[in-house]
Amino acid sequence: MYVAQPIAWTVRGVTMLDQRRLPAEEISYTYTDYREVAKAIREMVIRGAPAIGVAAAMGVALGVLHSSAESVDALTTELREICATLSETRPTAVDLSWALERMCIRFAEFTAQTSDLAKIKQAMVEEAQQIHLEKKATDEGIGRFGAEFMPREGQVMTQCNAGALATGGIGTALGVIRVAYEQGKKLHVLVPETRPYLQGARLTAWELHKGGIPLTLITDNMVGHFLKSGKVGAIVTGADRIAANGDTANKIGTYQMAVLAKENSVPFYIAAPVSTFDLSIPDGDGIPIEERSAAEVTHLQGVRIAPDVHAAHPAFDVTPARYIAAIFTERGVALAPYTESLRALASSPQSAVTAR
Repeated sequence: MYVAQPIAWTVRGVTMLDQRRLPAEEISYTYTDYREVAKAIREMVIRGAPAIGVAAAMGVALGVLHSSAESVDALTTELREICATLSETRPTAVDLSWALERMCIRFAEFTAQTSDLAKIKQAMVEEAQQIHLEKKATDEGIGRFGAEFMPREGQVMTQCNAGALATGGIGTALGVIRVAYEQGKKLHVLVPETRPYLQGARLTAWELHKGGIPLTLITDNMVGHFLKSGKVGAIVTGADRIAANGDTANKIGTYQMAVLAKENSVPFYIAAPVSTFDLSIPDGDGIPIEERSAAEVTHLQGVRIAPDVHAAHPAFDVTPARYIAAIFTERGVALAPYTESLRALASSPQSAVTAR
């Protein structure tokens, strides 16, 4: 089954599939400077919380690899600048800060062992590659746990794009659907378009179609209609940040979908890696919400579709934990009360598949 490859470390640099051009064109770019990687993240050449984390890790590796620093102290100072630049790109997805912190920890561990700059640089490249490998294994685990909750047949719904394009693996929410489908469950996916950036129409529909999974594309304002029909067996979405109590930030429109699911007795699930947990934030009120350009609302692929008026564009919303039936992770399934189950999963040992 076809699996998209949104990012890769190559001998030439970090190669990314430009997701802004899909589905019309499949164009990739190769970046050799961490500033270019930061720009690619900010301008959504690559998007999706786990994939952003992988990109940030590779950006750090690029910066260190091509540094002209002649001492560990000088390289340490440069690392701080590299991480600061990358950290300012997308504020909501916690995987980005998680990846940067991990790269910094690895740097500190290795520089405590050696002052050989060549070895330090190679270690940082290997760490970024390891993070990518772990994300792939993480998706597989999420898919296995979540597939058990999918209906044997019928319609399921998702939101935005939480597939291979968003993670670098098989996807989180789409990974669940993909594994369930491969197990023989006869699923048909309802894909809301996800205005204003159309990740559902452009990316999720493209991935499912390429993978041979049946789908129907719908507009965002059709969600309630289809949920009321009684034919939708489950909803599964990804997440960009999950607070300690289970409140979850995901692409704008997810909250209203969860409310409608509750009203119509459709189970609403989250599929996300443990790295998406932010247990330092007690609830969703503390999750930062990225405000993107209003031009993405008033224009569609550069063409104005609204008069020159003020437009708002919060890129994410927060779904309260009370609407979430379960959270699928690579370490198991979290159920309410989430303050207990998320903490337990966060402190559990990693799978042998993902261990260094």
